[in-house]
Amino acid sequence: MGLRGDLDSILSRELEAIKKGGRYRFLRVIETAQSPRVVVDGREVVLMCSNNYLGLADHPRLRRAAKEAIDEYGTSAVASRLVSGTMTLHQELEEALARFKGTPAALVFNCGYMANVGVISSLLGPEDVVFSDELNHASIIDGCRLSRARIVVFPHRDMDALEDLLKRERGRRRMMVVDGVFSMDGDIAPLPDMVELAERYGAILMVDEAHGTGVLGERGAGTVEHFGLTERVPIQMGTLGKALGGFGAYVAGSGVLREYLINRARSFIFTTALPPADMAVALEAVRMVQEEPERRRTLHENVFYLVDGLNSLGFSVTNQGTAIVPVIIGPEDKTMEMSMKLLEYGIFVAGIRPPTVPPGTSRLRATVMATHTREDLDRALEAFEKAGREVGVI
Repeated sequence: MGLRGDLDSILSRELEAIKKGGRYRFLRVIETAQSPRVVVDGREVVLMCSNNYLGLADHPRLRRAAKEAIDEYGTSAVASRLVSGTMTLHQELEEALARFKGTPAALVFNCGYMANVGVISSLLGPEDVVFSDELNHASIIDGCRLSRARIVVFPHRDMDALEDLLKRERGRRRMMVVDGVFSMDGDIAPLPDMVELAERYGAILMVDEAHGTGVLGERGAGTVEHFGLTERVPIQMGTLGKALGGFGAYVAGSGVLREYLINRARSFIFTTALPPADMAVALEAVRMVQEEPERRRTLHENVFYLVDGLNSLGFSVTNQGTAIVPVIIGPEDKTMEMSMKLLEYGIFVAGIRPPTVPPGTSRLRATVMATHTREDLDRALEAFEKAGREVGVI
């Protein structure tokens, strides 16, 4: 059979076990741009599981910025940032991000996963302690593991439990890491309380702004700005994808932090730099977020309209003003049946199962765009009602 055949046989058995356990995953192909309505399997459906919160991913200004950057700078940086991969656009973007976030400096990473892994693993070591919310993103969890620090997990948003742990757990350096907006629940971290605890107990606070950037804050700078805590949070990570409609990530903080990460963050050092088109897209998106606050207003109006509609149908939905609307179904089989039914009715909402979410909390993670029309949302509500009654969840 040969080595490849042996491996394929082993992996096939494992895949079969995944299928029998109801956890098999597959890729669904979108055949158009990431717009409010997309083509899936040859027919148009309303897209309600994208992170394109402000509707920028297919905006003419971002398309034009990408094309112009390719014409001027080519298609790739072709090297790591510390060799010859740092281009003018990288510098311009980092300066723009620092102004946007209200911090002295910023550093661009290739994606949010690489940013979280790079920051946490470079700042902490075996003598340190990291305090992590139990619902933090997988990239935070993996960053904590790679750091080899002692990991202390606290119950979701439970500040009393966190304070008790801070009193007990000692180390050379202590860091608290949290999602500003939790990606599967859409709720917001209690950052004012966390800042108070960090300052009281001498801990570093790092906030992941992946789902807050562009959505929250007076200028769209995220959860930290939303609470007016820019001067008191030393490390902010965020993505250039999601609401900014592009690709990549950033870490915003002090100039010393930036310099340290350039020298120590392995996920920054040992990878080819992001290409010019991505830098140009992010630059234009940051401008648009600040120039067009009406996009955020429309997004929030759409969210509240969908949440009110779902609750009126008998679903139990809560929202704290973010673009993420989790519709908890519970059983995995009913969740996936709902997802398939919704797609039949022209609404693309992915079902989310363990291990992404805790057992018993499988859900439809609906997301809203500023560019969804009321017709789109009404069509979604109609589909939720039909599917919910057929599956027996309302």
